[in-house]
Amino acid sequence: MAEPYIIAIDFGTTYSGYAYSLTSRQADVDPHVHLWGSEVSLRTSKAPTCILFNDHEEFVSFGYKAQKAYLKMRGEEARSFFFFENFKMSLYGTKPNRDLNIKAVNGKSMNALKVFTEALRFIKDDALKTIAENTEGKKFIASDFTWVLTVPAIWDHSAKHFMREAASSAGFTNTGEEFKFVIALEPEAASVWCRKLPADGFISDNHGKVCLDESLGTQYIVVDCGGGTIDITVHEVLHGGALKELHKASGHDMGGETVNREFKRFLNEIFGDVVWGKYIKNYPGELQEILYDFTILKENDEAVDISCPYNLSEQVREEGGRDMADYFGTVRSASWKDGCIELSREKMRSFFDASLKGITKSLREILSKDFRIEYIVLVGGYSQSKILRQHIRSQFDGQCRVLCPLGPQEAVMKGAVMFGRNPAAVASRKSAFTYGVDVDVPFDASKHEAKRKIQTDVGEKCCIFWKLVDVEADVKWNETKDLRFSPAQFKQKSMSFTFYRTERKDPLYVDEWGVEKLGSFAVSMPDTTRDLNRNVILKITFGFTEIKATATDEDSGSTESIELDFMTTT
Repeated sequence: MAEPYIIAIDFGTTYSGYAYSLTSRQADVDPHVHLWGSEVSLRTSKAPTCILFNDHEEFVSFGYKAQKAYLKMRGEEARSFFFFENFKMSLYGTKPNRDLNIKAVNGKSMNALKVFTEALRFIKDDALKTIAENTEGKKFIASDFTWVLTVPAIWDHSAKHFMREAASSAGFTNTGEEFKFVIALEPEAASVWCRKLPADGFISDNHGKVCLDESLGTQYIVVDCGGGTIDITVHEVLHGGALKELHKASGHDMGGETVNREFKRFLNEIFGDVVWGKYIKNYPGELQEILYDFTILKENDEAVDISCPYNLSEQVREEGGRDMADYFGTVRSASWKDGCIELSREKMRSFFDASLKGITKSLREILSKDFRIEYIVLVGGYSQSKILRQHIRSQFDGQCRVLCPLGPQEAVMKGAVMFGRNPAAVASRKSAFTYGVDVDVPFDASKHEAKRKIQTDVGEKCCIFWKLVDVEADVKWNETKDLRFSPAQFKQKSMSFTFYRTERKDPLYVDEWGVEKLGSFAVSMPDTTRDLNRNVILKITFGFTEIKATATDEDSGSTESIELDFMTTT
């Protein structure tokens, strides 16, 4: 079998990037990371996850180019175009469907699937172009590669499936080659990468040099601190270096953007709803400029000066009738001086309070369980913040070592390349749900409700929830289940299967509270010669994003398959 070419995309809330490898599975060579920003005199491993469409909803640009173009827009042009940022968060905590619309920064709406598709299409095309330029012009097409797309582990299955559909629409794979597109979970990818780093691969922060212990039985927490979400997994090292998930993925939406929201709330309090509301409506591009500066400055634990555009001062004078300095006269730890908002170190730290409390609470809940956690590994762009790292160390240094790799924003995409080479790197995971199918079983008055009795030509039956896997059960990465079912009726010519999931442990019926239908399909059983002495074999594979099921009628060989669609249009 040919060695794979791999491209991994870390599609983040705030920043996105990609890494690639043209080496063999066995080669221990670091992935190549594409650098962005030449058009704005920068060289960064990620570009802002910003996308710009014109007033006809046609793609214009992505990343720094989109950001730069929108920052220059004024008046009607800024109000008519569609500029999206942080739009990945529209998939958090929801079950997105194909009809989902999301709002641009100016309040206009577009179809979410189109926005995500065009963003992924741009990154895909840019990756192919970059690789061609670095391989003496050799031409590549998408199907030459295995593509790995990272998603938060705490996302609902439907959100992960949404990303798969967007990638399909963007042309990542051809029909029949869907196996060349892999969904990787962000903290898992980071975990795979950090395990191989030497001691000098981590930020020391004056705490000495240490690397992650890869010996058998080592347990550690990976905290992916992104712009939108905090994504937490717990791993144990197994024989051969593979990883076992000890605790199902957890986290919340208290990432780096929470700090930005607190800063925006502060500005709104300073200038008031009327003044600030009109400013962000009239000059949305300038607001992005202020927030961009703040995002860079918040990485340091120190007082900062944030330059404010001229139009903000003008809006304040027109609407409020006061000078800028007057608005800061009674504000503690902040002031106005020479066109800048001066924020003390104390004030900057205050913007982090809600986020840090949320992260600390989640970690304490995990550490209170019966694990032997030795390390907390911080990754993701938000972990570049000294305030975040110092806080986690101050809270947990006595319990375990706190590590953060150099270039923490690159850990996910580099690890995703390695995961693409070896998906068995994570040997087992905790099931987030109890999964099951509906099955007719003999009615038992001691177990079943009388109203659920079904009279059939082979006796009394009852439809129940037949469990396939328990919530929080260990599921191996390549595990399949084979089940055998017989007809419930004489001369039955088809057998249907409907799949369900729930966070409950032992539901008895499929219509109980908390049980959710996922999808269904039927297999033909045309040969009825043997009546009830026939079997259908149901083979089920649990994947990251969907459940794949195949049913085969043994007598006729009739087969039907389904990838359960977690997206709906209702």
